[in-house]
Amino acid sequence: MPTLARKPKAASATRRKPAERERVLIEFPASLLKKADQAAAAQSRNRSEFIRRAVEQAVEAIERRAFEEELAAAYRANSELGLEVAGDFEHIDQEGL
Repeated sequence: MPTLARKPKAASATRRKPAERERVLIEFPASLLKKADQAAAAQSRNRSEFIRRAVEQAVEAIERRAFEEELAAAYRANSELGLEVAGDFEHIDQEGL
């Protein structure tokens, strides 16, 4: 069987290479798939785009929550220092009163 040579695409400094994609098989209950298809159609998207975006949003939410928890832990860990620094400047805050 002969192989076909592909013509290389011209490199462009402004064009970005699309992210590599992998095909996956996911099982859905029929009722959920029907709802997903309806929601995708309402947003003028196909099923793959709709599901991909939903997964992206879920991952972003998980990452945001993890960052917020890390930030809250840092605030708690440094709360004593913050109170100490605030106390050091309390007399300055009172000068304008």
